[in-house]
Amino acid sequence: MVTRQRRYVLAGLLVLLGSLTTVLLFSVLATVFFAITVAYVLFPLSAWFVDQGLPKRVAAGLTTVIAFVGGSAILVPPVAVLYLRRRDLFRFLLELPETITIAFGEMRYTVDIQSTLVGARTVLADVAVGLASETPIIALKVVLFTILVYAMLWRPSAPGRVVYRTIPQQYHDVVTRFHERLRGTLYAIYVLQAATAFGTFLVAWAVFAVLGYRGAFALAVVAGILQFIPVVGPSVVVLAIAAAEVVVGDVVGAVLIAVLGLVLVGFLPDAVIRPRLARYTTGMPASLYFVGFTGGVLSLGLVGFIAGPVLVAMLVEAADLLAAERGPEEQVLVDDDGGQRG
Repeated sequence: MVTRQRRYVLAGLLVLLGSLTTVLLFSVLATVFFAITVAYVLFPLSAWFVDQGLPKRVAAGLTTVIAFVGGSAILVPPVAVLYLRRRDLFRFLLELPETITIAFGEMRYTVDIQSTLVGARTVLADVAVGLASETPIIALKVVLFTILVYAMLWRPSAPGRVVYRTIPQQYHDVVTRFHERLRGTLYAIYVLQAATAFGTFLVAWAVFAVLGYRGAFALAVVAGILQFIPVVGPSVVVLAIAAAEVVVGDVVGAVLIAVLGLVLVGFLPDAVIRPRLARYTTGMPASLYFVGFTGGVLSLGLVGFIAGPVLVAMLVEAADLLAAERGPEEQVLVDDDGGQRG
């Protein structure tokens, strides 16, 4: 006979073993976390394939392939652009003056460009060497990520059954609210941000090409990637190009790219794409998302890009749940014998 006490003991055992597993497998914890969040977002697509008549294994496999191809489509273009446009980048860096003097009234500040470039080159070389040495480990993590996504899409309801069977009935609505908040937050991070980034890439490519920039495609890719960084966004690329135009003496070109870029690249995709998809998210304010993103990245590294906003979203949901509870002055007090009083 299954008793509540036995269920709680098993739940405590699960938490203990989960904690020990987390400590033991800490090096792949980020990979596991990413896999869980990606599977969370992709489950509706896998369920749609099942509704169309595909077996669960096939639907999970097809959805996993789509996720892998989509991730590659995001990661491969920046690397390819940097490699194919390396000569243009080097040529641009060589054309920069050794120093730039910035004047604010009577105050002047000189920036040593050459020493900055030397430091950047050293950092890039160290990063390249580190990535080369980590290639086998990265390959293993990619395989682990793929297997985990497939497994969770194949058996998506198992964790939910464990949670609902363990938690008392009166708290099921709390679990449901957290589930909805988590789903909306992950959708905002993955789907909404990806769609906005792709729209930014297309608009930026058209704007930079019309204005005659030789590396229009590369600049557009960078602008699309920066769309994932809240508040900052692709405006950094536009302002950097405007600053480069000022350095070479083309003030008119700087004003033109600043005006068109900030409006069309920095503002238009957010104004058009984001509102159309916002109804699928939980609508967390941009300020809180920025706090979660920044704090998560600074505290946890790359995994903080997802973990930070998710944790902030859970905190917001907990606050909303507490605020929705009736205060003591609004509740009907009950005596120990079951009678109402007050």
